[in-house]
Amino acid sequence: MPDWNSFEAFLTEAMQVNSGERQGLVDALLNQRPTWPWVEGTKATFVFTRPDTERVALNLDTIKSDPPFAPLTHMEGTTLWYLTREFEPDDLLDYLLAVNDPMTPLAAEKDIVGRVSRHWQIDPLNPLKIDSGQVHVSVLQMSDARPFPDWSAMGGVPRGQVIEHEIDSRQLNFTSRKLWVYTPPGYGQAVRKDYPLLILQDGQWCNGPLQVPYIADALIKHGRLEPIVIAMIQSGNQEERPREFISNDRHYLFMLMELLPYVQTHYRIDPIRMGVGGVAIGAVAAAQAALMNPTAFSNLLMISPPLGRGPNQEQLQRYANRFETSETLPKRIFQSVGRYEASSRFLKPARELRDILEKRRSVDYRYVELGSGHGLVGFKGALPEALAWVFPNELG
Repeated sequence: MPDWNSFEAFLTEAMQVNSGERQGLVDALLNQRPTWPWVEGTKATFVFTRPDTERVALNLDTIKSDPPFAPLTHMEGTTLWYLTREFEPDDLLDYLLAVNDPMTPLAAEKDIVGRVSRHWQIDPLNPLKIDSGQVHVSVLQMSDARPFPDWSAMGGVPRGQVIEHEIDSRQLNFTSRKLWVYTPPGYGQAVRKDYPLLILQDGQWCNGPLQVPYIADALIKHGRLEPIVIAMIQSGNQEERPREFISNDRHYLFMLMELLPYVQTHYRIDPIRMGVGGVAIGAVAAAQAALMNPTAFSNLLMISPPLGRGPNQEQLQRYANRFETSETLPKRIFQSVGRYEASSRFLKPARELRDILEKRRSVDYRYVELGSGHGLVGFKGALPEALAWVFPNELG
């Protein structure tokens, strides 16, 4: 059986034989390497194979065109389609394959949902993915990218417990939202111990595809995260989230006067060691709470907050000045952003806030830029470092 040490070596050999002989080489290649893409240095090769395929494209947000596609090339005489592209060594990106897509601009598409459903799919040869109820994407992990395992599949890790509650709010006028509370391994045996508390927004993501409880288990085992309780509160729908999360004093009051007492009633919480965090506009809600009461919320976790141009920009652009002029800030702050997130809304304002917070000597501050876009893949890639920073295990 052939043994190719690079995709280029395979391609060179395949092009030297008659087209009728190539399918056998393709079969041998896929037998030799069943998992794709093939990462070689700064290059990644994607392949797709299925009979009766007319066209295939790589669907990637970092491709600046409409649609954001890079077409794959068909190898004559075979079912193989392929594409090799250059990436940064630390890129961690979500992608899809557009199979038999019409390739017309999305801006003119009248049925975008139907088009996506019919033609866009995860990569069947790539086991690395986020596949949840609403998000289905494959993951490209370059050689220097942050780890992206299935944290739930790690063996030999003592597991904490997640208990589901329901909570109502007068401040935000909702009823029966879910609240998932994670308690660390050994919580039930340590009857006299109080635990630090971290409140996270968008609990349906945190307890779902972002795998926060499983990440916490692994970090605790390896001495990087102090054993903590994590309260993950379900957010509203896409219309409710901006209204509730962006510069909303009532959301802060909900956390301080409704959510926090509820958690403290049911769990052993250290009242002087509490933090708050979130992703996207959930990070904005966390920042609002921490700025309003840094004594109560002394630890802050912000992953990809939108602090620049776009919807609600007048309110969002004030946060940098609020961090700069506030007399007291949280003691520990983690902030991250994806290098491929929209520059004016995410990347540029993130760097401006970094410059402000790095000057605040009273804050233990950590800033991270990932080779990712704005989505669950980048959020999940940042979470291990984020959790370990906001509540480090000083004895680990």
